[in-house]
Amino acid sequence: MKWKGKDLFDLVCRTLGLRETWFFGLQYTIKDTVAWLKMDKKVLDHDVSKEEPVTFHFLAKFYPENAEEELVQEITQHLFFLQVKKQILDEKIYCPPEASVLLASYAVQAKYGDYDPSVHKRGFLAQEELLPKRVINLYQMTPEMWEERITAWYAEHRGRARDEAEMEYLKIAQDLEMYGVNYFAIRNKKGTELLLGVDALGLHIYDPENRLTPKISFPWNEIRNISYSDKEFTIKPLDKKIDVFKFNSSKLRVNKLILQLCIGNHDLFMRRRKADSLEVQQMKAQAREEKARKQMERQRLAREKQMREEAERTRDELERRLLQMKEEASMANEALMRSEETADLLAEKAQITEEEAKLLAQKAAEAEQEMQRIKATAIRTEEEKRLMEQKVLEAEVLALKMAEESERRAKEADQLKQDLQEAREAERRAKQKLLEITTKPTYPPMNPIPAPLPPDLPSFNLIGDTLSFDFKDTDMKRLSMEIEKEKVEYMEKSKHLQEQLSELKTEIEALKLKERETALDILHNENSDRGGTSSKHNTIKKVPDRSSSADQNSLSKHFANACGIVDITGYVLFFFILFCWFSLKPKAEDLSAFEPSKQVPPRYSVCGDGPVILCDTNPCMSSCLSLSPGAPSS
Repeated sequence: MKWKGKDLFDLVCRTLGLRETWFFGLQYTIKDTVAWLKMDKKVLDHDVSKEEPVTFHFLAKFYPENAEEELVQEITQHLFFLQVKKQILDEKIYCPPEASVLLASYAVQAKYGDYDPSVHKRGFLAQEELLPKRVINLYQMTPEMWEERITAWYAEHRGRARDEAEMEYLKIAQDLEMYGVNYFAIRNKKGTELLLGVDALGLHIYDPENRLTPKISFPWNEIRNISYSDKEFTIKPLDKKIDVFKFNSSKLRVNKLILQLCIGNHDLFMRRRKADSLEVQQMKAQAREEKARKQMERQRLAREKQMREEAERTRDELERRLLQMKEEASMANEALMRSEETADLLAEKAQITEEEAKLLAQKAAEAEQEMQRIKATAIRTEEEKRLMEQKVLEAEVLALKMAEESERRAKEADQLKQDLQEAREAERRAKQKLLEITTKPTYPPMNPIPAPLPPDLPSFNLIGDTLSFDFKDTDMKRLSMEIEKEKVEYMEKSKHLQEQLSELKTEIEALKLKERETALDILHNENSDRGGTSSKHNTIKKVPDRSSSADQNSLSKHFANACGIVDITGYVLFFFILFCWFSLKPKAEDLSAFEPSKQVPPRYSVCGDGPVILCDTNPCMSSCLSLSPGAPSS
């Protein structure tokens, strides 16, 4: 096969639909050393294995400084996402535990979409590899506990599409210290073993035991020349006052690879600081149009989903109302049936009452006939007449006694009436006193004096602002303002994100196993304690947690004591009225003389079936006195 490296590379890119080809390359391994396929050289002329098949890996060779600004195509973002995720899980890129959980939640969002409790039940992440083994072994936490924390963050990413979730993953990962750095073992002139790191920002010299913090850095804009001779590599700074840095590598092939990576990263570094080429401008325009189209499609789907949910809610509401109406109709039918039964029962009672009334009338007629017969018999019998006169005299004596008793009772009734008036006056004064007590601003010390209320309580009034957006493609100034606005919103989201990371780190810190910490964990913690590992691109920023608390105990006690005072005054009024009622109630023996069964002279009678009434027909005293307790006299 006479294909060159570029032919094979272009075939792969066309198959994937990839246009941002400058980030990628074809990688192969030879004698435990990584090498990249050269574009202008035939494939079989490379130092590759002659045995078939020959394996090449399509990987990202160069990394962007800012993934959100430089990665235009969605396929480019997806390829970087897959490669960076694999490097983090393989621990080629160090990631703190709290950031690992956050990245895992974005990976789940990119794969499964929005969180749905009915679908994503407990254990649905059991077969997923989401966290580095180093993080899992570092804490005494079960897989279920890790899944619970990942799911809690996953639920907050609702509404993000796959490409948005993958971009958020890359924006967080690009701030990790080992992101995009290629490490090579070197020796300086003194023979000290060091590590050379090559990335998108420049060259860095590391201690072999610390790959997080470089000892010396050479940014690309401060390097004048890079060259190598055999195994010796030379870095000449732009400032001639700075000494030239020289080091030796283990193999000549390593020097060639270092130089190749330096040239590629330096070209991209200078390219980013120039105006975009026509091809890049066209790609960005197409990407914006595609993004706008997808955004409109997502909005349309969201509206349809919202309308469907509203229709389902309306249907549920109608079904609920229908069920309620059925229940009401059933209850009405039952009530109607009960009413019909009651009407039938009342008709039966009325019929029985009518029959009883007829029977009583018949008995009354019989009694009248018997009385007439007795009167006729009494007239004819003189002895019976004498007896009747004697009975009349006895009745008159009894009437006189009853008259005396009625006078005494009348006096007692007047006294009771006066006492009742006094009791009512006392009740009115008690109610007036109670009204004065309850309307006073301060209360007598029924209980221990509560703490005073705060002089003023804060009130909150939240007024939502309505923001309107007007996009015009030709207005560049407006576009710049929108970009700045997006940056401000992104900074606010980063603050919220950092707060969540801090909370998660504090939560799992108690379960951490110190003896399982690796050297990179210790270095990362030391750098975090002294504030030395600041973010490279400020994607995640630490925001101090501010919290304030206000003691409301005095207010609660004040209201509780106030309610207690009102309850006590209510009890006082209730017992006062009860006392007055019992003090005015007549004794049982006083009412025994007025039972309906007793014979009463014609001048006195029993009024009704209720309270006992003394009725005096004397012209000098024509009044009725009620002896029912608490009833007014008339």
